[in-house]
Amino acid sequence: MAITLRSQREIGIMRRAGAVVADVLSKLQEVAEPGISTAQLNSVALQVTAESGAEVLFKGVRNPSADFAFPGAVCASINEQVVHGIPSEKVKLKDGDILSIDFGARLDGYCGDAAVTFGIGQISDEKQRLIEVTKKALDIAITNAAPDVKWSQIAKKMQDFAESSGFSVVKDFVGHGIGRKMHEEPKVPNFVSDELLTNDIILAEGMVIAVEPMINAGNSAVRTLNDHWTVVTKDGKCSAHFEHTIAITNRGREVLTAK
Repeated sequence: MAITLRSQREIGIMRRAGAVVADVLSKLQEVAEPGISTAQLNSVALQVTAESGAEVLFKGVRNPSADFAFPGAVCASINEQVVHGIPSEKVKLKDGDILSIDFGARLDGYCGDAAVTFGIGQISDEKQRLIEVTKKALDIAITNAAPDVKWSQIAKKMQDFAESSGFSVVKDFVGHGIGRKMHEEPKVPNFVSDELLTNDIILAEGMVIAVEPMINAGNSAVRTLNDHWTVVTKDGKCSAHFEHTIAITNRGREVLTAK
Protein backbone atom coordinates (compact mmCIF):
# COMPACT_ATOMS: atom_id res chain seq x y z
CA MET A 1 0.00 0.00 0.00
CA ALA A 2 1.78 3.10 -1.30
CA ILE A 3 0.61 6.20 0.59
CA THR A 4 1.79 9.52 -0.80
CA LEU A 5 2.87 12.11 1.76
CA ARG A 6 2.13 15.65 0.62
CA SER A 7 4.44 18.64 0.98
CA GLN A 8 3.37 21.90 2.61
CA ARG A 9 3.13 23.39 -0.88
CA GLU A 10 0.78 20.63 -2.01
CA ILE A 11 -1.33 20.92 1.11
CA GLY A 12 -1.55 24.64 0.48
CA ILE A 13 -3.04 23.98 -2.97
CA MET A 14 -5.42 21.39 -1.49
CA ARG A 15 -6.48 23.98 1.09
CA ARG A 16 -7.61 26.22 -1.78
CA ALA A 17 -9.42 23.32 -3.45
CA GLY A 18 -11.04 22.55 -0.11
CA ALA A 19 -12.21 26.15 0.19
CA VAL A 20 -14.07 25.76 -3.12
CA VAL A 21 -15.75 22.61 -1.82
CA ALA A 22 -16.73 24.39 1.40
CA ASP A 23 -18.16 27.35 -0.53
CA VAL A 24 -20.25 25.08 -2.75
CA LEU A 25 -21.67 23.08 0.17
CA SER A 26 -22.43 26.28 2.07
CA LYS A 27 -24.27 27.76 -0.91
CA LEU A 28 -26.28 24.58 -1.45
CA GLN A 29 -27.43 24.61 2.18
CA GLU A 30 -28.55 28.21 1.69
CA VAL A 31 -30.69 27.51 -1.38
CA ALA A 32 -32.05 24.04 -0.53
CA GLU A 33 -35.72 24.30 0.42
CA PRO A 34 -39.00 22.48 -0.20
CA GLY A 35 -39.87 22.44 -3.90
CA ILE A 36 -36.36 22.82 -5.29
CA SER A 37 -35.09 19.95 -7.43
CA THR A 38 -31.78 18.20 -6.92
CA ALA A 39 -30.95 19.15 -10.53
CA GLN A 40 -31.24 22.81 -9.53
CA LEU A 41 -28.80 22.19 -6.70
CA ASN A 42 -26.47 20.55 -9.19
CA SER A 43 -26.63 23.66 -11.41
CA VAL A 44 -25.72 25.89 -8.47
CA ALA A 45 -22.73 23.68 -7.69
CA LEU A 46 -21.55 23.89 -11.31
CA GLN A 47 -21.89 27.68 -11.33
CA VAL A 48 -20.05 28.28 -8.05
CA THR A 49 -17.27 25.89 -9.07
CA ALA A 50 -16.80 27.53 -12.47
CA GLU A 51 -16.67 30.98 -10.88
CA SER A 52 -13.87 29.76 -8.60
CA GLY A 53 -11.79 28.49 -11.52
CA ALA A 54 -12.00 24.89 -10.33
CA GLU A 55 -13.51 21.77 -11.93
CA VAL A 56 -15.96 19.29 -10.45
CA LEU A 57 -14.73 15.81 -9.57
CA PHE A 58 -17.73 13.52 -9.77
CA LYS A 59 -19.17 14.28 -13.21
CA GLY A 60 -18.05 11.63 -15.69
CA VAL A 61 -16.74 9.14 -13.12
CA ARG A 62 -17.12 5.59 -14.45
CA ASN A 63 -18.67 2.75 -12.48
CA PRO A 64 -17.69 -0.76 -13.62
CA SER A 65 -21.22 -2.01 -12.98
CA ALA A 66 -22.98 0.89 -14.71
CA ASP A 67 -23.37 1.45 -18.43
CA PHE A 68 -23.05 5.24 -18.05
CA ALA A 69 -20.81 7.66 -16.21
CA PHE A 70 -22.08 9.60 -13.20
CA PRO A 71 -23.91 12.60 -14.70
CA GLY A 72 -23.89 15.00 -11.77
CA ALA A 73 -21.49 17.44 -10.13
CA VAL A 74 -22.98 16.49 -6.75
CA CYS A 75 -24.31 13.33 -5.17
CA ALA A 76 -27.71 14.28 -3.77
CA SER A 77 -29.11 11.54 -1.52
CA ILE A 78 -32.46 11.90 0.26
CA ASN A 79 -33.69 10.11 3.40
CA GLU A 80 -32.99 6.36 2.91
CA GLN A 81 -30.50 7.09 0.12
CA VAL A 82 -27.01 6.61 1.56
CA VAL A 83 -24.79 7.96 -1.20
CA HIS A 84 -24.47 8.50 -4.99
CA GLY A 85 -27.97 9.91 -5.48
CA ILE A 86 -28.21 11.22 -9.06
CA PRO A 87 -29.42 14.85 -9.43
CA SER A 88 -32.72 15.03 -11.29
CA GLU A 89 -35.38 17.58 -12.26
CA LYS A 90 -37.94 14.96 -11.21
CA VAL A 91 -36.65 14.77 -7.63
CA LYS A 92 -37.87 17.72 -5.58
CA LEU A 93 -37.14 18.29 -1.92
CA LYS A 94 -40.01 18.08 0.54
CA ASP A 95 -40.53 19.43 4.04
CA GLY A 96 -39.24 16.85 6.51
CA ASP A 97 -36.61 15.34 4.18
CA ILE A 98 -32.97 15.02 5.11
CA LEU A 99 -30.52 15.60 2.27
CA SER A 100 -26.94 14.37 2.03
CA ILE A 101 -24.80 16.34 -0.43
CA ASP A 102 -21.38 14.96 -1.40
CA PHE A 103 -19.19 17.22 -3.54
CA GLY A 104 -15.62 17.29 -4.79
CA ALA A 105 -13.53 19.77 -6.78
CA ARG A 106 -10.08 19.90 -8.38
CA LEU A 107 -8.03 23.11 -8.43
CA ASP A 108 -4.54 23.41 -9.93
CA GLY A 109 -4.29 19.62 -10.11
CA TYR A 110 -5.29 18.81 -6.52
CA CYS A 111 -8.58 17.65 -5.04
CA GLY A 112 -10.92 18.39 -2.16
CA ASP A 113 -13.90 16.27 -1.11
CA ALA A 114 -16.57 16.77 1.56
CA ALA A 115 -20.16 15.91 2.42
CA VAL A 116 -22.88 17.24 4.70
CA THR A 117 -26.37 16.13 5.72
CA PHE A 118 -29.06 18.63 6.72
CA GLY A 119 -32.80 18.90 7.13
CA ILE A 120 -35.29 20.45 4.72
CA GLY A 121 -37.87 22.50 6.59
CA GLN A 122 -39.01 20.87 9.83
CA ILE A 123 -37.58 17.41 10.42
CA SER A 124 -38.33 14.80 13.07
CA ASP A 125 -36.34 14.52 16.28
CA GLU A 126 -35.11 11.09 15.16
CA LYS A 127 -33.73 12.47 11.90
CA GLN A 128 -32.10 15.38 13.72
CA ARG A 129 -30.43 13.00 16.15
CA LEU A 130 -29.15 10.84 13.28
CA ILE A 131 -27.57 13.92 11.71
CA GLU A 132 -26.00 15.00 14.99
CA VAL A 133 -24.56 11.56 15.75
CA THR A 134 -23.07 11.24 12.25
CA LYS A 135 -21.47 14.68 12.47
CA LYS A 136 -20.12 13.81 15.91
CA ALA A 137 -18.57 10.62 14.51
CA LEU A 138 -16.64 12.75 12.03
CA ASP A 139 -15.70 15.21 14.79
CA ILE A 140 -14.29 12.29 16.80
CA ALA A 141 -12.03 11.39 13.88
CA ILE A 142 -10.86 14.98 13.47
CA THR A 143 -10.18 15.45 17.18
CA ASN A 144 -8.12 12.25 17.45
CA ALA A 145 -6.17 12.45 14.19
CA ALA A 146 -2.45 13.12 14.71
CA PRO A 147 0.92 11.70 13.64
CA ASP A 148 1.76 8.20 14.94
CA VAL A 149 -1.86 7.39 15.86
CA LYS A 150 -3.23 4.07 14.59
CA TRP A 151 -6.34 4.55 12.49
CA SER A 152 -7.98 1.49 14.08
CA GLN A 153 -8.04 3.35 17.39
CA ILE A 154 -9.94 6.23 15.79
CA ALA A 155 -12.25 3.96 13.80
CA LYS A 156 -13.16 2.10 16.98
CA LYS A 157 -14.13 5.34 18.72
CA MET A 158 -16.30 6.35 15.75
CA GLN A 159 -17.99 2.95 15.57
CA ASP A 160 -18.50 2.68 19.33
CA PHE A 161 -20.09 6.13 19.47
CA ALA A 162 -22.48 5.47 16.57
CA GLU A 163 -23.54 2.04 17.83
CA SER A 164 -23.92 3.14 21.45
CA SER A 165 -26.24 5.87 20.13
CA GLY A 166 -28.49 3.18 18.63
CA PHE A 167 -27.37 3.51 15.01
CA SER A 168 -25.19 1.44 12.66
CA VAL A 169 -22.12 2.17 10.55
CA VAL A 170 -22.25 1.46 6.81
CA LYS A 171 -19.47 -1.00 6.01
CA ASP A 172 -19.78 -1.17 2.22
CA PHE A 173 -18.24 2.28 1.73
CA VAL A 174 -15.22 3.86 3.40
CA GLY A 175 -13.09 6.98 3.25
CA HIS A 176 -9.90 7.28 1.24
CA GLY A 177 -6.64 9.01 0.63
CA ILE A 178 -6.88 12.06 -1.62
CA GLY A 179 -4.45 14.23 -3.55
CA ARG A 180 -4.00 14.54 -7.30
CA LYS A 181 -6.74 11.92 -7.62
CA MET A 182 -10.02 11.81 -5.76
CA HIS A 183 -9.43 8.24 -4.56
CA GLU A 184 -5.93 7.31 -3.45
CA GLU A 185 -4.47 4.95 -0.86
CA PRO A 186 -5.22 4.21 1.91
CA LYS A 187 -8.78 3.05 2.38
CA VAL A 188 -10.06 4.74 5.56
CA PRO A 189 -12.88 2.77 7.24
CA ASN A 190 -15.21 4.15 9.89
CA PHE A 191 -15.27 0.82 11.72
CA VAL A 192 -12.85 -1.84 12.94
CA SER A 193 -12.37 -5.03 10.94
CA ASP A 194 -9.87 -7.89 10.85
CA GLU A 195 -8.51 -6.40 7.63
CA LEU A 196 -7.83 -3.06 9.31
CA LEU A 197 -6.24 -4.65 12.36
CA THR A 198 -4.00 -6.75 10.11
CA ASN A 199 -2.99 -3.82 7.91
CA ASP A 200 -3.43 -0.85 10.20
CA ILE A 201 -2.81 2.71 9.05
CA ILE A 202 -0.32 4.72 11.09
CA LEU A 203 -1.08 8.39 10.54
CA ALA A 204 1.95 10.44 9.49
CA GLU A 205 2.69 14.06 8.76
CA GLY A 206 1.84 14.79 5.14
CA MET A 207 -0.97 12.24 4.82
CA VAL A 208 -4.21 13.66 3.46
CA ILE A 209 -7.37 11.60 3.92
CA ALA A 210 -11.07 12.03 3.23
CA VAL A 211 -12.94 10.70 6.26
CA GLU A 212 -16.64 10.07 5.61
CA PRO A 213 -18.82 8.23 8.10
CA MET A 214 -22.18 7.04 6.74
CA ILE A 215 -24.52 6.15 9.59
CA ASN A 216 -27.89 4.38 9.27
CA ALA A 217 -30.89 4.76 11.55
CA GLY A 218 -31.54 1.04 11.19
CA ASN A 219 -29.12 -1.76 10.35
CA SER A 220 -26.00 -1.35 8.24
CA ALA A 221 -27.16 -3.28 5.16
CA VAL A 222 -27.39 -1.35 1.88
CA ARG A 223 -28.28 -2.09 -1.75
CA THR A 224 -27.84 -0.34 -5.09
CA LEU A 225 -30.85 0.72 -7.15
CA ASN A 226 -31.39 -0.21 -10.79
CA ASP A 227 -29.73 3.03 -11.92
CA HIS A 228 -26.45 1.32 -10.83
CA TRP A 229 -25.47 4.34 -8.74
CA THR A 230 -27.91 5.25 -5.97
CA VAL A 231 -27.22 3.31 -2.75
CA VAL A 232 -30.09 2.96 -0.27
CA THR A 233 -30.61 1.28 3.10
CA LYS A 234 -32.10 -2.20 2.76
CA ASP A 235 -34.57 -1.57 5.58
CA GLY A 236 -35.74 1.77 4.15
CA LYS A 237 -34.66 3.76 7.20
CA CYS A 238 -32.77 7.03 6.88
CA SER A 239 -29.04 7.47 6.52
CA ALA A 240 -26.71 10.44 7.09
CA HIS A 241 -23.28 11.23 5.67
CA PHE A 242 -20.58 13.70 6.67
CA GLU A 243 -17.09 14.07 5.18
CA HIS A 244 -14.03 16.30 5.39
CA THR A 245 -10.65 16.29 3.71
CA ILE A 246 -8.08 16.25 6.52
CA ALA A 247 -4.31 16.81 6.38
CA ILE A 248 -2.10 15.31 9.09
CA THR A 249 0.37 17.97 10.25
CA ASN A 250 3.13 18.27 12.84
CA ARG A 251 0.56 20.03 15.04
CA GLY A 252 -2.03 17.28 14.67
CA ARG A 253 -4.46 17.83 11.83
CA GLU A 254 -6.00 20.49 9.59
CA VAL A 255 -9.46 20.26 8.05
CA LEU A 256 -8.95 21.46 4.49
CA THR A 257 -12.65 21.57 3.60
CA ALA A 258 -13.83 23.57 6.61
CA LYS A 259 -15.77 26.77 5.88
